Amino acid sequence: MKLTEPQALNRVAAYCSKAERCEYDVRKKLVAWELESDAIKRIIDRLKKERYLDDARFAKSFINDKMKFNKWGKAKIIFELKKKKISESIYNPVFEELSGDEFEEQLMHILTIKAKSVKGKNDYDRKTKLIRFALGRGFPIDLTIKCVNKLLGGDYEESVS
Repeated sequence: MKLTEPQALNRVAAYCSKAERCEYDVRKKLVAWELESDAIKRIIDRLKKERYLDDARFAKSFINDKMKFNKWGKAKIIFELKKKKISESIYNPVFEELSGDEFEEQLMHILTIKAKSVKGKNDYDRKTKLIRFALGRGFPIDLTIKCVNKLLGGDYEESVS
């Protein structure tokens, strides 16, 4: 669908006002509307000037939402931010504000719930499945092993492949 520059500006401003958006998502939408590159640049510059678009604000909101609602770990959040072309200099300060305890509490919570449904031949098998689950959610191996040991007891070694 081809739009004029004023139509695209109005639509994308409404798009940005509904939720936090990043420049990458907005640019993708403008390209799909078949706008010329100079028009896209003018629209993005105007959105930034009028504070509809702010990658730092987006990163803070994204990190908060993914931690609280999706129960993701730091690695998975960073992976998704990189896919959206958010630079390290933008998201690192947001992670520095967070304490490591928040991730540990969150991991303990999801592991406690998951442990109720995980079946295994023995304790080692159950722990391995829980560790794989936590790693898939983006939590670091050292924190994962610490939480699994705290939850199920014992000393699970870091020699997991």
